[in-house]
Amino acid sequence: MTNTRWPTTVDGTRSQQEAAMNHQDTDVLVVGAGPTGMLLAGDLAAAGLHVTLLERRPQGISNITRAFAVHARTLEQLDARGLADPLVATGTPITRLRLFGHPSLDMSRLPSRFAYLLVTPQYEVERALEDRARSTGVDIRYGTELRGLHQDTDRVTADVTDADGTPTTLRARYLVGTDGVRSAVRTALGLPFPGTAVIRSLVLADVRLAEEPEELLRVNGVDDAFAFIAPFGDGWYRVMGWNRTRQVPDSEPVELDELRTITRLAFGTDYGMHDARWISRFHSDERQAPSYRVGRVFLAGDAAHVHSPAGGQGMNTGLQDAANLSWKLAAVLHGDAPDPEALLDSYQTERHPVGAAVLRSSGAIVRLAMARGPLLRTLRTVAAHLLDKVPAASRKAMGMISGVGIDYGRDHRRVPDLRLREGRLYELLRAGEFVLITPEGAPAHLPAAPTTPTRVVRATWPDPTRRTTLLVRPDGYAY
Repeated sequence: MTNTRWPTTVDGTRSQQEAAMNHQDTDVLVVGAGPTGMLLAGDLAAAGLHVTLLERRPQGISNITRAFAVHARTLEQLDARGLADPLVATGTPITRLRLFGHPSLDMSRLPSRFAYLLVTPQYEVERALEDRARSTGVDIRYGTELRGLHQDTDRVTADVTDADGTPTTLRARYLVGTDGVRSAVRTALGLPFPGTAVIRSLVLADVRLAEEPEELLRVNGVDDAFAFIAPFGDGWYRVMGWNRTRQVPDSEPVELDELRTITRLAFGTDYGMHDARWISRFHSDERQAPSYRVGRVFLAGDAAHVHSPAGGQGMNTGLQDAANLSWKLAAVLHGDAPDPEALLDSYQTERHPVGAAVLRSSGAIVRLAMARGPLLRTLRTVAAHLLDKVPAASRKAMGMISGVGIDYGRDHRRVPDLRLREGRLYELLRAGEFVLITPEGAPAHLPAAPTTPTRVVRATWPDPTRRTTLLVRPDGYAY
């Protein structure tokens, strides 16, 4: 690794109070306490590392909860942490997705224990992950803002302002930016975030409905509008809408009547919409950082990639970033990686193409939703029917959206929740270790790899005729 030094503040200037700052040390400093940061910090602390998690928001002040969908692969990752089943109880599982009024995707065909889309508010995911992070000993500091960072061959030094306004210097072996689309970490690194706004003036709200929609999840588009409705299962509904004829800045006030108008355009009714508990206007960009790693600093979640909400893949992609990175950082910090640089570089190699693919798939969905004119709408109808009638196309689309179809090359494929003599695979993964599956009585021969696990969970095939050996990574992929 080259000795690279970065600006110590976001604007490139040094603080005049540097000499008076306190100096503190941690193994990993995570900046941003959304779902991605919480999962990552909890994993690292569960692995016995000292983790400090910084969040600019004061404690008790939540993000606007835009995410509403938890996909099958994310539920598998949460299952490996003992969190999936309690989370499922908070929401509504949806097995059939109808796109633009046409049969499209039967999620019950997914090769997963969680063969559905779970509709639940983002705050339920955050609550479960924060409880876990605290239970594993993560040092969570709200009201603390990153002002800049620099790094050398041994550590990253972050300049922050704590909750009472005191400037402080924190030193860490590694730093991960999970601080969203306006990432201070990415800015301090000087990384570009190329891309464009794909759609503007989206209106989003959680509301009550006087009439229950005909389907659990409704989405439809007409020439000048599209809308989406999904139930949380507790009487509240997530509604999102867009009106081509009303394109205004995000700062423009938004009232419930505007969303009622959009849903009437898209569905012919607003279902008696009332009592919004919150409502906002926003735009959606398609952007991706060129690199998720710069020396000892990493990006994950919306700090690394951002895209349209179509397909509900945003939060899910970030959580899967965290699951990929956490075990690699833990292996390096515990000295279990014969080639630590190769292992850490594999985060970029594996996750950057996934982020690019999500940009493409979510972008295609939102462009279909925005289709205008009879020709484009006919093409949209044809595409929806193809997904319903062509099994290969349906499997590919569901695999991408749900995450269960994402692999990291031929050698690192997703391993399903196998039934083993010792129990389910994802229950065994809750130890945070590799799982070595062998025939009964076979010796444990670990394959040569960039990581040499010092501890593995041993498991055996239930079928005595199966003579293969499989080593499963902590994130549920074959090693």
